[in-house]
Amino acid sequence: MTAVNLHLLDPLFTTSAMRDVFCDQARIQRMLDFEAALARAQAQVGVIPEGIAQAIAKKCDAAQFDFAALARDAALVGNLAIPLVKQLTELLNKDNDEAAKFVHWGATSQDAIDTGLVLQLRDALRLTEQQLLELSSALVIQVNQHHNTLMVGRTWLRHALPITFGLKAAGWLDAITRQRLRLEQIKERIFVLQFGGASGTLASLGADGVAVATALARELELTLPALPWHSHRDRVAEVGATLALLVGTVGKIARDVSLCMQTDIAELAEPSASGRGGSSTMPHKRNPVDCAVVLSAAVRVPGLVSTLLAAMPQEHERGLGGWHAEWDTMPEIAMLAAGALKRMTEVIVGLEVDARRMLANLDSTNGLIMAEAVAMSLGAHIGRLKAYEVIEQACQRAITQSRPLRDVLAEVPLIQTRFSASELDKLMDPVNYLGSTQQFIDRVLTAARP
Repeated sequence: MTAVNLHLLDPLFTTSAMRDVFCDQARIQRMLDFEAALARAQAQVGVIPEGIAQAIAKKCDAAQFDFAALARDAALVGNLAIPLVKQLTELLNKDNDEAAKFVHWGATSQDAIDTGLVLQLRDALRLTEQQLLELSSALVIQVNQHHNTLMVGRTWLRHALPITFGLKAAGWLDAITRQRLRLEQIKERIFVLQFGGASGTLASLGADGVAVATALARELELTLPALPWHSHRDRVAEVGATLALLVGTVGKIARDVSLCMQTDIAELAEPSASGRGGSSTMPHKRNPVDCAVVLSAAVRVPGLVSTLLAAMPQEHERGLGGWHAEWDTMPEIAMLAAGALKRMTEVIVGLEVDARRMLANLDSTNGLIMAEAVAMSLGAHIGRLKAYEVIEQACQRAITQSRPLRDVLAEVPLIQTRFSASELDKLMDPVNYLGSTQQFIDRVLTAARP
């Protein structure tokens, strides 16, 4: 039986657009884009004739290359650039042997591979930015719709104080806004040319090295760094770490949503559709499948980023093994991030919010969730610590006697002398104990605007 790689799990864990950015065809084409731009840059500086550059650029089309041979030969020589340059030279030899002499002139394998990766990352981060914007827009809608929707705020997985679902969603939105800012900030450090020749000196180009590098950067619309960075891998690691923060952020959202989907809480639900989230044996199940995919990415990506970080201390002017470890790792991180963003956006767009269930859960402890509100108000009269002790004792009686806290408090002499029945009712109303919720939400919405 002949093995066929169909990427069966791609629809589950990534997107077709991001897969296209990092497919074999794209990897080779981006390296060829470097070779074509190099020839054009050298023609501009006068290192090679214009006609030679045009002939080289014409052959820099991945469709003309034998991928099976590239893979086979890469296993022998240690990278894809060497057999790629060999095939490009052979293609030119067929009809322009003079041009064939100037293929890859003055460059080294890592120049083509690293610059090709930078071009792929530029494509990838553009897609990621668009995905982040879509998720941000979906979250803005949820925040606006539910800024007043009361729910339980939970700490250590236990009821804490009242919040609104709008505030919870605003927390998600604020984190996504920071991710958008991070992606924008790393561009100037990431979208840079790699071109240094054998040892990072461009000695093979003599006095024309910097001029060729400048023209090459301009051709590829990349920044020209202060010097080549063959064995300094912080740029690649920074992309991976930034995407890891992004995946961790959407993982946090997925964790919250999935916890709120538990049968005993049932405040949120992923969008419903025929066959979505079903069980192979239990007809009643509605599983948080999208959240599961996002969380799986949040589990996988940190380990992948650790590979990039571990690869940073490289040897002298060219790394031995550390550089190679990036080749499959970086694309996998980007593809997992794309899949996580896609799934999370679909969840937020179609998120089912059960406001009545949120209220029911808020009331499920017979008013205990409002204990702090009463304690703070009473503390203004008798001191915080004494008030805490009084309300704590009332809470214990309410729990032991299975009575509403409001009724127990009404029997406490210190409460009776300090608060009227209507004042106590006001203190026990969650609407009146939301603090600066609205101001926080407004600030997040303002910051999230494109």
